[in-house]
Amino acid sequence: MLEYEFMRNALSAGFLIAILCPVVGTFLVLKRFSMMGDTLSHSAFAGVTIGFLFGINPSITSLIYTVLSALLIEYLRNRFNSYEEVVMSIVMTFNVGLAIIIASRGNSGNVSSFLFGSILTVEFQDLVLIAVVTLICLLFIRLYFEKLVYMTFDEEGAIISGIPVKTLNFIFVALTGAAVGVSIRITGLLVISSILVLPVATALNLKKGFRITLVCAVIFGLIAVLSGIIASYYLDTAPGGTIAIMSVAVLIASFIFRKK
Repeated sequence: MLEYEFMRNALSAGFLIAILCPVVGTFLVLKRFSMMGDTLSHSAFAGVTIGFLFGINPSITSLIYTVLSALLIEYLRNRFNSYEEVVMSIVMTFNVGLAIIIASRGNSGNVSSFLFGSILTVEFQDLVLIAVVTLICLLFIRLYFEKLVYMTFDEEGAIISGIPVKTLNFIFVALTGAAVGVSIRITGLLVISSILVLPVATALNLKKGFRITLVCAVIFGLIAVLSGIIASYYLDTAPGGTIAIMSVAVLIASFIFRKK
């Protein structure tokens, strides 16, 4: 398997994604923003079709468009803070409609590889892009870890204590959009939210502290993503679906382990 360059690229990208998505997802889940993953995945779909329409690398357009959508969601959330879920539904609906319109024009290219994930399409430049986004996200979270944790559990208290909550939230959602945008090559658009949420749900089932939960979420993400990529190679299945099934299997195993 490792004799093929595309498999080495896919496993390397999967390793980075399995670290990036659970770290970001831990904060999203605890902030009750799990729906953000679905919303941004549909935004990434629109970004992919825009890339194919204009003949631009869809990974780049997906990254840019998803970040812009994330910033728009945060802006609207601040303006209409009583209707946060409605705001995300509006953005998701618009992006789905936009993607369908562009795809129906016949200029959508190989959209299926982004919908379901494809280890064959992972190139070196995709790997570099994922590595850069992962490094920036981890650096940001490391620098502002205590403030982000405070904001996660008590946003009003964080505002009162002088933490620049709005600024940090805008940066965080932008990085979340970037994480989703660069992950779609491996996971596919349809199941990217599972990599954000399921490893975190598995870690939360252990009922440990925040730091341990964060580390365990990354470990479970690595198990699900890497085993999913390897299984998809030998079974000749879509990596996105295989990773999703592995994520659910790890979650079920955690319930059985905890019960025993």
